[in-house]
Amino acid sequence: MSETITPFRIDVPQSDLDDLHRRLSAVRWPSELPDVGWSRGVPLAYLKELAEYWRTSYDWRKYEAALNDIPQFTTEIDGQRVHFMHVSSPHPDALPLILTHGWPGSVVEFLKVIGPLTDPAAHGGDPADAFHLVIPSLPGFGFSGPTRETRWNSGRIARAWARLMSRLGYDRYGAQGGDLGALVTPELGRAATEQVVGVHVNAASFGFIPFGDVSDEERATLTDAERARLGRAKEFMDDQSGYFKISATRPQTVAYALTDSPVGQLAWLVEKFKEWSFPAADLPEAAIDRDLLLTDVMLYWLTGTAGSVANLYYENMHANTWHSEPATTPTGVAVFAHDLPIRRYAEYGNNITHWSEFDRGGHFAALEAPDLLTADIRAFFRPLR
Repeated sequence: MSETITPFRIDVPQSDLDDLHRRLSAVRWPSELPDVGWSRGVPLAYLKELAEYWRTSYDWRKYEAALNDIPQFTTEIDGQRVHFMHVSSPHPDALPLILTHGWPGSVVEFLKVIGPLTDPAAHGGDPADAFHLVIPSLPGFGFSGPTRETRWNSGRIARAWARLMSRLGYDRYGAQGGDLGALVTPELGRAATEQVVGVHVNAASFGFIPFGDVSDEERATLTDAERARLGRAKEFMDDQSGYFKISATRPQTVAYALTDSPVGQLAWLVEKFKEWSFPAADLPEAAIDRDLLLTDVMLYWLTGTAGSVANLYYENMHANTWHSEPATTPTGVAVFAHDLPIRRYAEYGNNITHWSEFDRGGHFAALEAPDLLTADIRAFFRPLR
């Protein structure tokens, strides 16, 4: 296996863009019941308008060029191609930090925080808070996909990240992640205990929320904010977890529709951008720029990775890996307005040394509230440098 690190530039063939436009011009639209809004999924009128904007107004080449302004590379780890951004700080003594995205996100999630994290002085901050950033695409996602074999779960990804950081020459670094990244990042802290100085997560769920039902007696001891999080967790399981159950049980079946239909892929992702941003307004663009949202969708569509993305959920649900001992790596948790973590449950398996709660920002904190996320990452790692 080669350990070569190869410079990478995105260069999508024009034929792929032409094919996308052709498919967007020939959509077979479903019917819709009247006056149901978003309660049964993405409304027809909204998706028609967004798909037409995608076809006629969105400029992929503009965002391809913007992404190519960021140094990107590929390398092979454990038989899998891994794509990553690597942005060095102008401050040579900066702390290396690996950022891990989630679903339905991608490396696009971090575009607003790269500058402030690598060069805080240029963004009104203290140079002592600078980071060298490594931002990989999860195996199976975007240009790290598709995966070619089974068993790519969160633990295996964490071990791959440890090898990536070692390959880059970093023997002491921090780790941050949200959503799926909040599964991988604590695993990295376990896999590379001597190297990872601290783990910071947002949009965390498993390992940071109660496992199973909470009794009335225990519920009575929670704060109002914590009880509200339990309510959101129940709402998620009852009304918003269909994607998870399909992906975790039949990833190959859903892959056909999402790989063949750009509108299907668009609807599959944009619904969650709407439901999980804060506040969940009438349109996802109320929280996240429409062109950034479409750029994220493009990384799924152009790489044909819907199936390998779904497979990560399957692998995680079938991995049967349970830790019996609490983690020892210092762990910071940023709880944004839409997040679910409750500190007492997070402390069962994590060494919580930093806990912040915010009244704005949602699941996509790096896009919705980059100022808050940046400040919290700086504050958590400041005493760990």
